[in-house]
Amino acid sequence: MVVNGLSQRRVESLEPRGKIYCVRDAQLRGFGVRVFPSGKKSYFVHSRRKGHNLWRVIGDAERLSFAQARQEARSLLANASLAHDVIPAKAGDVTFRFVASEALSRYRTLWKPGTFRVNSRHCRTYLLPRFGDRAIGEITRQDVQEWFASLHRTPAVADRAIPVLSVIFREAETLGYREEGSNPCQGVKRYRRQGRERFLSNEELRRFGRALDLLETEKPMHVAYFRLLLLTGCRCSEIRSLQWKDYREGKLYLRDSKTGPRTVWLSSAARGVLDALPRTGSWVFPGRDGRTPMAEAPVTWKKLMNAADLRDLCRHDLRHTYASVALAHGENLRTIGMLLGHNDPASTLKYTNFVESAVRQAVETVGAVLQRS
Repeated sequence: MVVNGLSQRRVESLEPRGKIYCVRDAQLRGFGVRVFPSGKKSYFVHSRRKGHNLWRVIGDAERLSFAQARQEARSLLANASLAHDVIPAKAGDVTFRFVASEALSRYRTLWKPGTFRVNSRHCRTYLLPRFGDRAIGEITRQDVQEWFASLHRTPAVADRAIPVLSVIFREAETLGYREEGSNPCQGVKRYRRQGRERFLSNEELRRFGRALDLLETEKPMHVAYFRLLLLTGCRCSEIRSLQWKDYREGKLYLRDSKTGPRTVWLSSAARGVLDALPRTGSWVFPGRDGRTPMAEAPVTWKKLMNAADLRDLCRHDLRHTYASVALAHGENLRTIGMLLGHNDPASTLKYTNFVESAVRQAVETVGAVLQRS
């Protein structure tokens, strides 16, 4: 909140709320008062110079008059400006929110754009509401464990958010706001989630193919997109962001996949899908404006699932199906890892579960046939 004419009377009239809030002075930019739920109030300066943040608590509003605090703030801000220097914040004054902002700013160029968007959303939704206004140096391992336990109903969210939390605490150590090696995320065990072993059986593949044929006239681009997911084993983002310049010599040359640049070898069926598409711009699957890639198609996917009588399939399961078919036809894990673009062999090991699932299905099928004979 920014107010004109922040004064002694105004500061005294500020009432505590359920969480910390700040009131800033519009006349002296960077100067304000922070009000805690306990009723405590403290004056501060907060500014940014040449990419660096200045944050300093001036003093308790009960012991320091408004005029004294404002004069101190003016002096601090002027000195920082003249010296082109940053006044270092005391560790006890630095909030989690401040360090989170610094960490995300630095990691923007280190994470892939999609990863940055997801991690920023997790920080905004699950971390800042819990830790935002707390001093970064006061957060303990028990605090982190209690937060983690509070997300037990959404274990996938908890497991995705805690690495982001850990990055923020590492940044706090780097900036000197926590002791080295004091990261409270260390030792917090993630939730063990059972692997999702879902791929299309031969019968489901036939139903899926018939459903695609039925929808082809109505949604030709979406159908082509789904066909390519199945025929290449690529990730959804890799196919949606595909450009025509990436398709040449019968291969896809992905410039920036999840694991970096890679080459995808195409079957004649996959090449046939691509060759049948109109080339109306740079994108293979253009969006409505033609300047961006096509958006996800949840409505068409739902219609496709209904037509194929498949209730529990997601688009990423087409990648699983691609791997399971390769395994069923004798391809080894190393080859499958190359087909899927895995850098880490351990990432491919999970697909051995599909072989076990396929064997279990075969056992049930054979048993049912023999029982009737």
